Order: sequence, then structure tokens, then C-alpha cells
Amino acid sequence: MIRRRDALKALLAVFATAPAMAQGSSVSTLIGTGSGGYGELQVNNPYGLVIGPDGALYFCDLDNQRIRRLDLRTRRTLTVAGNGQKGYSGDGTSATGAALNMPHEIQFDSVGHLYIAERDNHVIRRVDAGTGVISTLAGTGSPGFSGDGGPASLAQLRQPHSIALDPTRRYLLICDIGNHRIRRVELTTGLIETFAGTGDRQPTPDGAALRGTSLNGPRTLAFDSTGDWYLALREGNAIYRIDSKSLTLHHVAGTGEQGYSGDGGQARVAKLGGPKGLAWWNDSLYVADTENHVIRQIELKTGLIRSVLGTGQRGDGPEPDPRRCALARPHGVFVDAEGVLYVGDSEAHRIRTLRLT
Repeated sequence: MIRRRDALKALLAVFATAPAMAQGSSVSTLIGTGSGGYGELQVNNPYGLVIGPDGALYFCDLDNQRIRRLDLRTRRTLTVAGNGQKGYSGDGTSATGAALNMPHEIQFDSVGHLYIAERDNHVIRRVDAGTGVISTLAGTGSPGFSGDGGPASLAQLRQPHSIALDPTRRYLLICDIGNHRIRRVELTTGLIETFAGTGDRQPTPDGAALRGTSLNGPRTLAFDSTGDWYLALREGNAIYRIDSKSLTLHHVAGTGEQGYSGDGGQARVAKLGGPKGLAWWNDSLYVADTENHVIRQIELKTGLIRSVLGTGQRGDGPEPDPRRCALARPHGVFVDAEGVLYVGDSEAHRIRTLRLT
């Protein structure tokens, strides 16, 4: 009886410390029918997404080779970059006439320029906020590793997956995943350097200095309100916090072994399955745990982890219960200022939303 009481107390403690979602919170489809396509109601493998300066949702419509804009009031969509053809062309002309090749993630800078990470072109493109003209910011179009200390447009990348603006808005950070490095472009000068990673695929020690430490598959970045940043390692199946002052790496989640376990316990001893998306909001980190087909929440004050959307099995719904709604390899996550979580449910060909507060 004593053991049962102790177990019950432990279980109640987990629920008491885990932040609750809004009562009756439900998941719904913002756009997508479950079948890949291109139209007002259809998307085809949506990946990275972000709310733009105008309050609209912008997203990578991966297999349509486009960046699209969804007006959240009217639900109308339009293409802002990409002509639908897989390729590498169009620099110096309108972004809507350019050919893209597997656009994975997007970001806006402080003046509204749009940046696109194109994995299979091995480049970062830039769409001018005023003219809509597209150009290449970083990469040559050929995979490799070169160019540190020089112009980013002459440097080689290998399968860049994710980009982020640092809190100063001075640098664009690139998850150069094929080179197992994070590269950094100073936007005023256009110069590129390696900011983190050695090119080796060794485990990342807890507490290690950022410079000179191996990163196994740096996939995506997110910043918190203090300027610290969080890094998901895809092949490393782990998440680290990077202290912005000391530039040291601190283990947050994942054992390094791929799997799906640990809900209700400490994130550091939980298993992840190729995390590919991160979003910070309200002292929690939201993780697209892609190969587990779930979105997980890490409560940073307590270190607890739980699944908030998805069943752990690949599927498509049903909605609206978030824990009964199966996902299919979600990639992009974003939380807006109102606490709405946007999810690129990639292979279900939907963008779903879930209110967190």
C-alpha cells in the first residue's frame, strides 16, 4: 500500500509540474487535404514555417518547390518564391519565376528580407523585401566545404537544412548539416565563417566549449528570450542549449540513441527520433520529433518532457484530440505571440494548429 501511495504521489507531481494547455485544446487543419497537391486547399509536403512581418503565415511547400504565403484572415494563398520547377535559376529576377530545389526553412530579417535554405541546391537564397528579386546569399550551387573568411556567395555548403537570425539580427546562422557545422554569415559584409562544429560526427560532451566541439548532424536552431539558443542534432538524437555568454554546450534532451521513450520524466534521459524542428515559447521548447511522428514539449524549468501532439504512430488524424491525432513525419514548428503552435505535418500534407494557452 505504501509503495502504491508513493507511486501515486510521484505521478501527481509530474502532472502538477507540467504546464497545462488550454482547457479543451484541440488540433485542427489550417490548410491541406491529406493528399499532396498545389492549390488554395492543398499543399505538398510542408516543411519550415514562420509568421512574417505582415502577420501572414509563410511556409516551405517542399515538393511544390515553392515558398507560399497564407493570409490567416482570408485563408487565401499566394506564391512568393519558386516557379514549381526543381532547379537552380532566376537570380537577379522576380522570386516567383525562380527555380528552387527542396526549400527546407525560411526566415525574415529585421527589414523584411526573406531567406530560404535550399537543401539540394546547397545555397541560401534571399528575396528582397522591396523588389521581390531573388539572389544567392551563400553557397555556389555545388556541395562541399570551403570559403570561410571570404564572401558567403563564393563559399561551399553541403545540404543546408535550417537557418536562424541571431538575437542581434547581425548574423544569419546556417545549419550546414552535411558538413556537421554551423556556419555564420555577417549580413552587412556578406562574410562567412564556421561558428560551431568540427566536421566530425562524434558525440557532443555536456559543458564543452562551442568552438572545437563535434556536432553530429546540427539540424535546427531556436532562441529563447534571454538570447540563449537551442540546437537539435538530427543524427545525434539530442538537444543542447548554447549559453550565449560563455558559448558552452549544455545537454537538454535525448540520450543519443534513437527511440521514443521518457514522457513524464526528465528529457535528458528520454529517447528522440531524429528531431528536425524547434520552437521556443513561454519557457518551453517544442520539438518536431520527426521519426516518432509527434510534437514534444520540454518544460525548461523542470526538465520534464511530454508529447503534446501525435500518437507515436504514423498516420493522418483524426482531429480534434491532439493525443489521438496521428502525424506523418512532421518537420516545421512555430509558436506565435498568442501561443498558437503551427506544425508542418509534412507527409500528411497538412499544416495543423494547436493552441497552447
